[in-house]
Amino acid sequence: MEFDHDSSRYGESIAKIYDEWESDLASDPAATVEFLFQRAAGRRVLELGIGTGRIGLPLAARGVQVAGIEISPAMIAQLRAKPGGKAIHVTIGDMVDVQGGPFDLVFAVYNTMMFILSQDDQVRCFQNVARRLTPAGVFVIENWIPSDSEAVRSAHRTKTTILSKERVLLDVEDWDQTLQHIRGRSVVIGAAGIEVYAYGVRYIWPTELDLMARLANMRLRERWGGWRNEPYTSTSRNHVSVYELVPTNASTGTGH
Repeated sequence: MEFDHDSSRYGESIAKIYDEWESDLASDPAATVEFLFQRAAGRRVLELGIGTGRIGLPLAARGVQVAGIEISPAMIAQLRAKPGGKAIHVTIGDMVDVQGGPFDLVFAVYNTMMFILSQDDQVRCFQNVARRLTPAGVFVIENWIPSDSEAVRSAHRTKTTILSKERVLLDVEDWDQTLQHIRGRSVVIGAAGIEVYAYGVRYIWPTELDLMARLANMRLRERWGGWRNEPYTSTSRNHVSVYELVPTNASTGTGH
């Protein structure tokens, strides 16, 4: 069954509030930038789904040569309006079709890989990234991990998040466990009224990503429970995984 969600439409609708929303949700861009900077080593990098430049711009400010790929013109317009935004080369298009390079680091943060809505395209993204990496380059992915209870519960879920004293976020989701699809609506209720944003993702288990990497002649080098090098355990709700190319004639052993 095809998944009819349009990722570009999501970006177009949320672009103007994206940075404010991320601030409300208490994400940690400084730790993300530091982690990526250590693995970029001041070289050439590509961000998949660069969006408004929340990570790409501060990374570029540290001397890294950043490029991006983004499907939403509205997101790119937000990036261009920021200091340094015009200096970043951004390709408008689907992040599955990785272009340019070679890159020393390619990264997809904050569940961006989940916006690729089929397993085949997720595999193809890995393969295209592998073709664009330098021999010592790495592919870094940050993803949320659904708990076992979330993955097997009923097909509908509602979650409430207090964004601030003035705003509440209500997520209403339909889960398709057979295809690992989530169709959702984020309903933001605040003093300005009610705003609704539709989204769709295909969630990916860490072990599934590892297999996708193998199919692209890559292997897991390291995995953490967060950007501050928190240990990855059976109770982790997020993971940051670093993949590397498999050297010629090397085995595909898993890193730690």
